[in-house]
Amino acid sequence: MSLAIIGFLGGLITGISPCILPVLPVIFLTGGAQSARSQGDQPTEGVSRWRPYLVVLGLMTSFTLVTLLGSLALGALGLPQDVIRWIGIALLALIGVGLLIPAVERLLEKPFSWLPQREVSNRRNGFAVGLALGTVFVPCAGPVLAAIIVAGSTGRIGPETVLLTISFAIGVAIPLLVFALAGRGVIERIRAFRRRERGLRIAAGIAMLALAVGLVFNVPAALQRLVPDYTANLQQQLAEDEDVQEALDLGGIVTDENRELDQCTNGADELESCGTAPAIRGIEQWLNTPDGQGLDLEDLRGQVVLIDFWAYSCINCQRSIPQVVAWDEAYRNAGLQVIGVHSPEYAFEKDAGNVRAGAADFGIEYPVALDNDLATWTNYRNRYWPAHYLIDAEGTVRHISFGEGNYAATEKMIRELLVDADPEADLPDATDVDDETPTDADRTPETFLGWTKDVNYAGTTPYTDGTAEFTVPDDQPADSFALDGRWTIDTQYATPADEPATIRLNYSASEVRIVLAGEGAITATVDGGDPEVIEVGGTPRSYQLRDGDPGSGTIEVEVDPGVEVYSFTFG
Repeated sequence: MSLAIIGFLGGLITGISPCILPVLPVIFLTGGAQSARSQGDQPTEGVSRWRPYLVVLGLMTSFTLVTLLGSLALGALGLPQDVIRWIGIALLALIGVGLLIPAVERLLEKPFSWLPQREVSNRRNGFAVGLALGTVFVPCAGPVLAAIIVAGSTGRIGPETVLLTISFAIGVAIPLLVFALAGRGVIERIRAFRRRERGLRIAAGIAMLALAVGLVFNVPAALQRLVPDYTANLQQQLAEDEDVQEALDLGGIVTDENRELDQCTNGADELESCGTAPAIRGIEQWLNTPDGQGLDLEDLRGQVVLIDFWAYSCINCQRSIPQVVAWDEAYRNAGLQVIGVHSPEYAFEKDAGNVRAGAADFGIEYPVALDNDLATWTNYRNRYWPAHYLIDAEGTVRHISFGEGNYAATEKMIRELLVDADPEADLPDATDVDDETPTDADRTPETFLGWTKDVNYAGTTPYTDGTAEFTVPDDQPADSFALDGRWTIDTQYATPADEPATIRLNYSASEVRIVLAGEGAITATVDGGDPEVIEVGGTPRSYQLRDGDPGSGTIEVEVDPGVEVYSFTFG
């Protein structure tokens, strides 16, 4: 019930936000005006009083399916992620032309002529119009929609995600439906509009064509940026609520297979018993195994297993991996099997070649499972990069450690389990790898530049999908970033639109790294020092900007067009 209420409130706020403005004329004309009846005379031919409901229902149906399943379906088919949007634009244009030219509408209806009732025309059935609108409907990404998008794009779709999406869709639909019904009421009460069905059809066709053309050139996004977001405070209050944050932690669906993992204490100093280890599943490809063969935990009984969830561009993982590599080298012959489950945070981390290059850079020789759909991640109800799950020779999870640190305790328990499995095991001395876990409490948190989960943004221009002109504020807060110049903001990264543009970062850390992809160069100026040019190309990865004593300062990064900036990470 809490999740449904949160989804509904998030949708309701979105439904009254400036982001829905581009579709309102089409909703007004196709959903409201065309359902109006003339008064005092015979009803307008073919008018359906259900039309507003059908248009809104179609819009929310296709929006829900595209949001939840679009990325997965396109990935499975090997199609570009924006193909659905272009299909929707084409459908809008065709329907718009059909409204203007009856002969075109009849041509579009010919494939359906075998139906007993040809209720497929735009005049009689608004559901098809709504379906087309839903494929191009891009509302503001508040905390609820962001959680849905991330869950859908990564395959973490379960009953909670579906419930949240449906309740969000209902919340968005209510303001749109009210607007459509209000449009019908206005048309029916204005005498000049009575008996003007043809004129309303032409107006609706023009509105749909205008929306289709505008979408091609991203005009709606530009218009949205011109209107102040009067719902920003409501979205912020929703995002900062602790109950909302906890409820939106999707993907951690409890099953009989993973229920007992709750019995493990994160970072415990002693072995615990937390149920049989969940299976490793949904792996797209295995690296560092003979002929690419996968591993099954059932077949590893008798060995101690350490599962390490990681991502190659994650700075926290980069500091943790040397410990795991050392454990593999020290204890492999004594019965330890290390498995790296690579769970991508970014789209480029799904590429097997990129992961293989990253693993080679870190000296990883143990098997690596490419968990691109986060199936194993979800099966373990995991939340962290990195995360270590220690499994004994009987297949029972005995220790869980989230995040960095706790290495000495983890190694002590590895040694205990190896001796338990084989009392005559000849163990080498404990490894001696420096623990590089940051200890400064004031360190700047990881900062993302994609619009679905932007963190620590301090600019005044709304941070939404599309291209816009940005300026840095005069008084930028600590632990924040701001953009200067013309930038295009994507779901996972930001990139200069047409000429070099700048990021200004206020940080507090010992080490600062930037995650980049694409082709080009950046020029970084750290604390007013000499500019440093960094060439970007090849495998997307993180680049070091600063490494030294803990401190606070400002880094300005000039970025060439073609370079994609994903995040800043701090150590």
